[in-house]
Amino acid sequence: MTNSNITQRANRLIKESSPYLLQHAHNPVDWFSWGEEALTKAKIEDRPIFVSIGYSACHWCHRLREESFENEETAALMNARFVCIKVDREERPDLDAIYMDAVQAMTGSGGWPMSVFLTPEGQPFYGGTYYPPAPRYGMPSFSQVLIAVSDAYANKRADIEGQAERLTAALARSGNIAPGGDELSPRILTEAVGKLEQYFDDQYGGFGSQPKFPQPMALDFAMSRYAHTGDAETLNIAETTLERMAEGGIYDQLGGGFHRYSVDRIWLVPHFEKMLYDSAQLLRSNLNLWKISGRELFRRVVNETTDYVLREMTSPEGGFYSSQDADSEGEEGKFFVWTPAEIEQILGKQDAALFGQVYGVTTRGNFEGHTILNIVRPVEQVAKSAGLTTGELEKRLGAMRQKLFVEREKRIKPGRDEKVLTEWNGLMIHALAEVGVALDRPDALAAAQNAANLVLEKMSQPDGKLYRTYKDGQAKLNAYLEDYAAFVRGLIALYESTFDLRWLAEATRLTHRLLEQFGDPDLGGLFQTGADHERLVVRRKDFIDNAIPSGNSLAAESLLRLAKLTGNDGYRQEAQRILWPMASAMAQQPTGFGRLLGALDDFLSPSQEIAIVGDPADPATQALLAVVRRRYLPHTVVALKRPGEENPLPLLEGRGLVNGKPAAYVCENFACKLPVTDVNALADLLDG
Repeated sequence: MTNSNITQRANRLIKESSPYLLQHAHNPVDWFSWGEEALTKAKIEDRPIFVSIGYSACHWCHRLREESFENEETAALMNARFVCIKVDREERPDLDAIYMDAVQAMTGSGGWPMSVFLTPEGQPFYGGTYYPPAPRYGMPSFSQVLIAVSDAYANKRADIEGQAERLTAALARSGNIAPGGDELSPRILTEAVGKLEQYFDDQYGGFGSQPKFPQPMALDFAMSRYAHTGDAETLNIAETTLERMAEGGIYDQLGGGFHRYSVDRIWLVPHFEKMLYDSAQLLRSNLNLWKISGRELFRRVVNETTDYVLREMTSPEGGFYSSQDADSEGEEGKFFVWTPAEIEQILGKQDAALFGQVYGVTTRGNFEGHTILNIVRPVEQVAKSAGLTTGELEKRLGAMRQKLFVEREKRIKPGRDEKVLTEWNGLMIHALAEVGVALDRPDALAAAQNAANLVLEKMSQPDGKLYRTYKDGQAKLNAYLEDYAAFVRGLIALYESTFDLRWLAEATRLTHRLLEQFGDPDLGGLFQTGADHERLVVRRKDFIDNAIPSGNSLAAESLLRLAKLTGNDGYRQEAQRILWPMASAMAQQPTGFGRLLGALDDFLSPSQEIAIVGDPADPATQALLAVVRRRYLPHTVVALKRPGEENPLPLLEGRGLVNGKPAAYVCENFACKLPVTDVNALADLLDG
């Protein structure tokens, strides 16, 4: 039984800043955070280590805590037989990646909460994910697993150690990937698009059946290829997917922002947590599709999601919070779902009927007797049947959504993980910088700059290196490759949005630190952990794009962009060393390499640069910039020189006003066409 007095106790996790670890600070389990104290204890007492890895917005992590970690008998068993370590995967992606690889190798699948058993040396020998409190659906109970593992460690030590050695050796192979025989050629891109088309669900969008994850990186790659080929089928992969998501329950129809993933094929029922990295990536995907298609749907999604981030996910200091929970008041999705009676009380009978026709509100519901709002009938169709114009109904629906949103704000909100992660902030800085200038949202651009300043001022170490995480005034943990790479990409986006050379200087400085700390001069590619990081059982290289782009993908993209902006071909060569080892894999598994394929597309494309000369405050300069920023130009960089300014970028050297007017120079591989001062002439150049 769960002891009602457990809230009066505190274990070591009470000293942590991670919301996930603090959720376990009053468990009867004798938890350690990862560190020398726990590892030394395991060695001295010759005990196996139990590591539980999860994150604060994870529904099943909450279930495991409530069912097992708050149970006195289970906790006593854990304390007697194991050294128990709790890890926030968002703070320690290095540990999460190593032990997730191990669990997947042992079981064929993975997920969170992750439960893994280690030798005192940190080598994994057994693991899984969620275990129920009692045997269920062919699964052993968590207590049965604990007893079996403990007995095996005591009585079959040689077998355990042999398994651990073999598994650790297999895990180490990711750090030894060498370039294969395949060339970096356009064939890889063509084959990858063909594979995406095979996996694509042409009825509902996305890839595969269920559950369905957004996979924005694969959608971005499809749009990038469309920009080259003009193939409507390739564009359809992105457009169908993002349209169905925008209409589905995975999108918060009232508050903006996307839930983590859909449990079904049709994007209706989500896991309700909201992650910062999903909002960041899907902001850019929808923005790019709006640039291509001009469709108001995608512009609305971008604006609503931007509003959500600025309203819900931005700290007073300017950083972006990590996530919001799936649960509120102990129930999954309670904050987001509705009944017809609730809606009628707020909107009145007539408007509630119209709203219900569009958003699928029924007495039966679509989720445990309630309704997840989703667009089930086209607005045009409902308007016609109601004797309204489409514009009239859209205006009324907007007012209805606002009324429901205001009422929903009075509910108890899901919990929020308020730690600030450098990596995820880098992704959001990149997105908001582009949104700010494309949609004339100065609030978005200001938020991106505020977050970048927070990282540089509060999350930087005295020697110039970065920290991973920040909360309650405390920054800690050495940053990983993905932190540097994502933040550098965000800084580059800020330069191209503001033309403040400070951002480019910081991006260049941190890129040199990245190559120094994470580079592999022998085999190419970049390690996830720095040269001065604590020694773990293996030192990994991660190339695969999962829910978040890999550090190598982000680094390759940033290096290629810096090469164009600075004219330094050394950056391009470093990007090539990242791309080479994955040449064959990218073609065969495009959904696992979306961001890296985008970098390869950039690598193989002619370098295009646009140099603008003019005062950014001059309406004529702004008009030229608007022509560029509202077009989808995935492989084009933009630099600006103010009249009379000494600018160190080779791209801007020798460029000046034309007849006293702001001018645009469109260049390919640094060879420029004649400058233009007219927006129509610039549009013709870019469209041609």
